[in-house]
Amino acid sequence: MSATRIGAQVRALRVATDVSGGALAQASGISASMISRIERGLVSPSVDTLDRLAESLRVPVSRLFAEREIRADFCHVPAGCGLVVDRSGAALDYRHELLGHLLSGHILVEPHLVTLLPSAEPFVTSQHHGVKFLYFLSGEVTYRYGSKTVSVRAGDSLLFDANVQHGIEAFQHQPVSYLSVVLARRD
Repeated sequence: MSATRIGAQVRALRVATDVSGGALAQASGISASMISRIERGLVSPSVDTLDRLAESLRVPVSRLFAEREIRADFCHVPAGCGLVVDRSGAALDYRHELLGHLLSGHILVEPHLVTLLPSAEPFVTSQHHGVKFLYFLSGEVTYRYGSKTVSVRAGDSLLFDANVQHGIEAFQHQPVSYLSVVLARRD
């Protein structure tokens, strides 16, 4: 890994933990000018220097070698301002309100507030890449996951591999709403 990337990681970790260059210098016993040179990729730090930096930043040394772009994605959606989206392949009358969208490295995260309209019908053939987390806010349903079924109600959650067919098989009490968070790898 290049000195530039290591330096960028040190700087990103220092900034993320709200530590000044001087404070990091004092904590690690490395001069502030040397830390500045490391962060700018002008020098390749020794193993001892990396160890002291990592210890002062409270991360494993391996974190300084992480192969990732420096990103600071942040998404804020005020109450009631989510984007209502048409989900291809989704059931009719299942209203999806996108509450955020984040791509971190190769991982896509999309939380939705799903509200079933009065005319909604059971739908058990949902299937897509990724992992899905559901947290039920209201109602009670029978949820199918492959060959398994489970009764879920407000306060219950489900976490599963979304590659298997899944969905609501029957309604026991309506209205039904739930938080749906999908995490999927994007290459």
